[in-house]
Amino acid sequence: MSAATDAAPVTASANPIGQSVRDSLVIARRNLIRMTRIPEMVLFGIIQPVMFVVLFTYVFGGSMKIGNTTDAGVYKDFLMAGIFAQTVTFATAGSAAGIADDMQKGLVDRFRSLPMARGAVLTGRTVADLVQTAVTLLILAIVALIVGWRTGSADPTSAGEILAGFALLLLLGYAFTWIGALIGLSVRTPEAATSGGIIWLFPVTFISNAFVDSSQMTPWLRHIAEWNPFSATVQACRELFGNPGVVQSDAWPMQHPVWASVIWSVLIIALFRTLAVRKYRSAAS
Repeated sequence: MSAATDAAPVTASANPIGQSVRDSLVIARRNLIRMTRIPEMVLFGIIQPVMFVVLFTYVFGGSMKIGNTTDAGVYKDFLMAGIFAQTVTFATAGSAAGIADDMQKGLVDRFRSLPMARGAVLTGRTVADLVQTAVTLLILAIVALIVGWRTGSADPTSAGEILAGFALLLLLGYAFTWIGALIGLSVRTPEAATSGGIIWLFPVTFISNAFVDSSQMTPWLRHIAEWNPFSATVQACRELFGNPGVVQSDAWPMQHPVWASVIWSVLIIALFRTLAVRKYRSAAS
């Protein structure tokens, strides 16, 4: 079945919101089917974060100071929120490469010629990426449990709080896929999209509280780390998971990390979705 046939019905809908939802779901289904036919896409997306878990846990576990201890078990529980957050944000590169590939093959031009909602192609792609991210996150959580990560290791927590933590992670991942969508529409090749989608993530994820205690940073670097949207989600997850390493700080995002995480993610979605849809309307493959 052709991409044009799968993409949208030919007739326009009297309800633009309903049509937008239907069109987005059709595109999401198309991308999910494509993922199942290319399983190595999912496989390689899982291998990298698993390697990070193993390497950071066993290589750096006994040398990192969290609070007043260098206990490897404490660092293991401290680390996992950062690894989870890094994993969901690295999905940005996949979104960028996928959209750039569709542009290069002319699929974007074909979608744009159909009577469908303007943002449906991008929304469907980001929803499909969100499903893939959720699967990766589930497998990574199982691996984390196998290597010894436990919730409630520092403070009591509940099942609802744990689920809320994973929901914040998925919200952050979804927000970052919109950045990837804009990058994918702005470059000419999937290779450039992959590089452009991941290179800027390294300072974002490492100048944060993900892998080290930000209270041990120099003051100017700590200030950047604490106002980093990525750090807010990591801090929120540590609170919700009951893990060690929750930093006491005067910075508002660190004092109210759950709210800060939601606000940052919603702002990123609103800004980059607007820019991506605008770019999509004028993009040429």
